[in-house]
Amino acid sequence: MIASAQRTARTMAGLDTYTGSWTEKEVIHLLRRTMFGATRADITYFKAKSMSDVVDELLTPTQTNPSPPLNNYNSGRITDPDIALGDTWVNGPSNPALNNARMNSLRAWWAGLMLNQDRSILEKMTLFWHNHFATEMTVYRDPIFGYKHNKLLRDNALGDFKSLVRAVTVDPAMLVYLNGERNTKRAADENYARELQELFTLGKGEDSKYTEEDVRVAARILTGWRNNRTNFESYFNPNLHDTDDKTFSSFFNNKTIKGQTGADGEKELDELLDMIFLQDEVAKFMCRKLYRWFIYYEIDAAAEQNVIEPLAVIFRNNNYQIKPVLSALFKSEHFYDAVNQGCLIKSPVDYSVGLMRQNGVQFPDSSKVVEQYYMWTIVYQVCSLQQQAFGDPPSVAGWPAYYQVPQYHEIWINTDTLPKRNQISDVMVLTGVRRGGEQIVIDPVAVAEMFDNPQDASKLVEDMVDYYYTLDVSSDQKEHMTSFLLSGQAASYWTLAWNAYKADPTNTTLRNVVALRLQGLLKYIMNLAEHQLS
Repeated sequence: MIASAQRTARTMAGLDTYTGSWTEKEVIHLLRRTMFGATRADITYFKAKSMSDVVDELLTPTQTNPSPPLNNYNSGRITDPDIALGDTWVNGPSNPALNNARMNSLRAWWAGLMLNQDRSILEKMTLFWHNHFATEMTVYRDPIFGYKHNKLLRDNALGDFKSLVRAVTVDPAMLVYLNGERNTKRAADENYARELQELFTLGKGEDSKYTEEDVRVAARILTGWRNNRTNFESYFNPNLHDTDDKTFSSFFNNKTIKGQTGADGEKELDELLDMIFLQDEVAKFMCRKLYRWFIYYEIDAAAEQNVIEPLAVIFRNNNYQIKPVLSALFKSEHFYDAVNQGCLIKSPVDYSVGLMRQNGVQFPDSSKVVEQYYMWTIVYQVCSLQQQAFGDPPSVAGWPAYYQVPQYHEIWINTDTLPKRNQISDVMVLTGVRRGGEQIVIDPVAVAEMFDNPQDASKLVEDMVDYYYTLDVSSDQKEHMTSFLLSGQAASYWTLAWNAYKADPTNTTLRNVVALRLQGLLKYIMNLAEHQLS
């Protein structure tokens, strides 16, 4: 559905290739939208390349098959009789008594992948598909199903959308979550058939005119799919499949899918998807979802005409390949238009993972699997505290921030979550989190050393504002920020203090002089509203 189509257009910019200035500012904007946080190393790496080359590289992941999650839970309280500490459990036997421990391991592992993402859009897209094809671990309650589902989304994140829909339809986690494995010819379950059309392909817009009867008929086509809990794969049981013919409404041109017997009954699913994907609304619906995820929550009439419709043509002409759509979007004038920079409130995952990455927080290495997974779990927990528990979106529709009219992304900020965001950044700047001799913490001195002229108080503040904020702040705000470093003294005070520390970096007293002032500055920067924007 197009929001506020009668309003004045935010911008008339469309999909023409962007030819404007290509500075650090534009690089940061692109990286913030396609990754979780733009690190100094990322910015330095990409700013020497052309815009087109950067987009191409971001759309070409290198870490496409990460190592699976590990047993981090063996302790005096929990013992896995089959999988040793530090080994993966995903290929081992099922053990219902360990489901909670393994699901926690899976959540921590996922956080670790986001924290250690390569220079690509893969992690952002994996989370996008998790929101689109939402499932809840707390409902299907099988960690191996959860891992396979995550891998499915990850493996197909930039590929063929139609093939992805087909794979998700018979995915073990989805078959449990939306009752697909209960769907039988004697009692067709309409749950997945409804969401396939309403949430996954056609949407609920005014041009999506499928009927309740279409939902019922699609449910009959989907009968017969079951899960094998020995090899954790789905399979088709022809004895449970409705073999009668299935006729759809005029929206689908009164299409009849002939009932098939035996193993051929599985082919009806492909005919169903072929029929759905003949509808132009599939491409438009998905382009709107991508737009709200990467650009802005409101799609006015100009954006619909100049961005959504031509993107949908690209999508259809490329046989529903995702990458060409994203390439056109991220290389467009529309993406770099000033109104589309700094206009999105960061999601909790974007905020929390970005906070760690942007500030160079060091996590325990793989030789300390218990401590490593514990710290990754902390990241998952702070996202959950902010109402985005990845692995468990609140419903099959995903998180309300991506569909709930009229608030959309404003849902992320409320009287509960905003104080928690500030508390999280304060804790990370001041004390961090400790476990088993390990600590995750923002080192304010290391942060300052990321910039070219940390000895110059005014220049350091300018550089930090550019780094942490998409939007600029007033000169009064910058002057106040500088005061944290000067402590009421002349500008030379900070320069002398910094140079003294650099001349003797192991001197704790000299280091503390600059560290304490930088802590105050960082806390202030991260507590301003601008820090919530991407």
